[in-house]
Amino acid sequence: MTETPGYFADPPYSSALWATPEGEDALSEILHIVQLRGESVARYAAHAPINVAIPAGTRRFHIVEQGPLWLHAPDLATNACLNAGDLVLCARGDGHHLQAGESVPARPLHEADCQLDAAKLADAQAPRWLTGTFVANDAVADRVFSVLPSALVVNAQPHGQEWLPVTLQLLLIEVTNPSPGSSVMISRLLDLLFIHVLRQWSRRQPTSAGWLTAAMDPALSTVLEAIHRDLNHPWSVAQLASTANLSRSALAQRFTRLLGQPPLAYIADRRLGRAAELLSRSTAPVAVIANQVGYSSEAAFSRAFSRRYGRPPRQWRNATSSVDDLASFVGENSGKPVPPRL
Repeated sequence: MTETPGYFADPPYSSALWATPEGEDALSEILHIVQLRGESVARYAAHAPINVAIPAGTRRFHIVEQGPLWLHAPDLATNACLNAGDLVLCARGDGHHLQAGESVPARPLHEADCQLDAAKLADAQAPRWLTGTFVANDAVADRVFSVLPSALVVNAQPHGQEWLPVTLQLLLIEVTNPSPGSSVMISRLLDLLFIHVLRQWSRRQPTSAGWLTAAMDPALSTVLEAIHRDLNHPWSVAQLASTANLSRSALAQRFTRLLGQPPLAYIADRRLGRAAELLSRSTAPVAVIANQVGYSSEAAFSRAFSRRYGRPPRQWRNATSSVDDLASFVGENSGKPVPPRL
């Protein structure tokens, strides 16, 4: 298995991965595991010039109500101009700047920026925008979203973005005139917004390898769904290629490019990861667990498990009697991502 840091070919060994709703597609499965949800939205306005420094550490989005605003983010070659209706999503939580007017020293957001008085609303040069935040299981989300750029910009003007002005108007209604259920409404709107932006990103044909990239690929998403739905099935490359409606060579090449490892290696890793989860969280006999993850022979399973984790399943189970022990042991002995507490 590749150890390249940018890959997320190794999803978390969590029971959540195997307990997703029946028929859930690959992207929905990812969001289920990441435990992403929209948290809050606030409306801001400030007289230009401004240079607002948004600190790192929180996953945010901004939708411009009145522009222009200039966005400066770490991996943008040039500052991006955001006009009315445009959106930027910082899913990784990178720090960035929002600027308007002439160059001035950076400052943080102030409480006064949330106070939209008559003067600000009447000022045609005063930028106004909505800022929302997302929360997630960071141990998983940091790896999943590592394939994304620091800032994803979606312009309101091109055809096909009809969802964006509708979302902006609905959010403005809930922020300016909150009613019973507004917090839930806002959270759902933010979830929808996040998914729309990911779909937009996937249409740009991203090249970074990772689980999120593969899940957004129309062909590979069906393959991942089939594998995760029936992990103990004796999958062959030919069967997976048929599921994806690709030739065997095309599937193997595409799978390796987007997930960082060949299909059967991925399946082997998933099976052993699932076995580690079952060993740590259940008292089922090793032979039963071996069968549940697709091994017909306990001896073959024990050999594969020992190669992966450094000791036989029974010894490994005794050494990892708690979730914290499991995380520590896997992290220290396999070089694989530490399974998060979900």
